[in-house]
Amino acid sequence: MKILKNRKIFLTFFLLICGVSGALSQERKVLPADEGKTDASFRAFREKTLEAARRRDVKYILSIVDANIQNTFGDSNGVAEFKKMWKLSSPQSEFWDEFITVLTNGGAFFKRAGAPKKQIFQAPYTFTEFPEDLDAIEHQTIFGNNVNLRSKPEKSAPVVASLSYNIVKVDFENSVKHESKEGKYLWLKVETLGGKKGFVDARYVRSPVDYRAVFEKRNGSWKLVTFIAGD
Repeated sequence: MKILKNRKIFLTFFLLICGVSGALSQERKVLPADEGKTDASFRAFREKTLEAARRRDVKYILSIVDANIQNTFGDSNGVAEFKKMWKLSSPQSEFWDEFITVLTNGGAFFKRAGAPKKQIFQAPYTFTEFPEDLDAIEHQTIFGNNVNLRSKPEKSAPVVASLSYNIVKVDFENSVKHESKEGKYLWLKVETLGGKKGFVDARYVRSPVDYRAVFEKRNGSWKLVTFIAGD
């Protein structure tokens, strides 16, 4: 009887360990979400702003930038620093692609303490929806649906899995850097939380602390009060 009891205890412990192990290895995702379309005022503002960004309308963009816009986590804030940082009139300015990507990928409303309603919108969803229990520096997200995970960093390499919005860890040391763009990658070697490994086109991987925007409604008008990356 004692031996049988010990076996039951061992079996229970074994199943518990397996259950914990299985839970730790489950896939997790950051699914697209967009509260912006629920507010008529913000929805109209966002559509107008997107149109302006697509036609590279510098005058309009500067008209919505708050005087004290946060550009960095240091002292380089304000409109003058924003203009200096992004060089909006230059054909090589990276602002337009970054800004359009942020604006077209959802987000969520927030409100200041004591405010009667939500008048702050943060974008994109990869920032607002990222799980609080995971390190936003160590993890990134698959930025798309049915993204090919390949065995090698080549378009012709076999597809080992299809990923959709999965949370991943990136092995930068074994990823493929862009030859002409410093700090950029062509292929990223990733591993999902469920253990799937391979290479993904770098365009389809995004950090939750990559560029994001904060808009706030002030005196009846929406303003860009933050456009920043990092943590």
